[in-house]
Amino acid sequence: MLIRTNAIVLRSLKYSDSQVIVDMLTEQSGRVSFICRLAKTAKGKLKKQLFQPLTILEITYDSRPRVTLQRITDACIRQPFGSIPFHPYKLTISLFIAEFLLYSTRDEQQDLPLYQYVESSVRWLDATVRSFANFHLVFMMRLSRFIGFFPNLEDYRSGDFFDLRNGIFSTLPPLHPDYLSPQESAKIGLLMRMNYESMHLFVMTRAERNRCTELILDYYRLHVPGFPELKSLPVLRELFE
Repeated sequence: MLIRTNAIVLRSLKYSDSQVIVDMLTEQSGRVSFICRLAKTAKGKLKKQLFQPLTILEITYDSRPRVTLQRITDACIRQPFGSIPFHPYKLTISLFIAEFLLYSTRDEQQDLPLYQYVESSVRWLDATVRSFANFHLVFMMRLSRFIGFFPNLEDYRSGDFFDLRNGIFSTLPPLHPDYLSPQESAKIGLLMRMNYESMHLFVMTRAERNRCTELILDYYRLHVPGFPELKSLPVLRELFE
């Protein structure tokens, strides 16, 4: 069955001299992996440039339920980037976000709100001209709402501990080691008050931002089986002052 859908590239791996394996988050089918034969001539449809991380595509593929790697029959760029490939900081953040999504959405089925959130976020990053140093923090925290472990902030009081396993605040430390001190728990509340339009108002040092990144990734590792250390993280740590 032919399916036409919007899709966001997460990873592209060389399979042979003429083929690549591409992991995508699609609007119609959730996470799908494809094997694509690259064009050998300028007139070919499937060019290597289409499959750069976070590229927003419109694709057609032949869906076969018992096949692990689907085959794309047609693809075109749905939203050309105006700045991400040419801005070193935006490019670094985009590579981190793509790798982060590769593992955090690994088992996701069709989820239209999730897809729309990711696509609109990528579009925002590409278009923004104001400070975006906290973009990845806001993106990761708000993605947890769609995956199912968004922190419960309703009962937060200053001085509370944050239980990483259960995503809740408590006045006493839980009876397991996966929790944050009151000082670091306050950072969770701070992060949840940010959005893309207001995050430039929250000034952080590089060390503070990197610590928040580590806390969020630790939170994901507790809730997403097999979530690994991200290879793109060391480069991200060096961004901004």
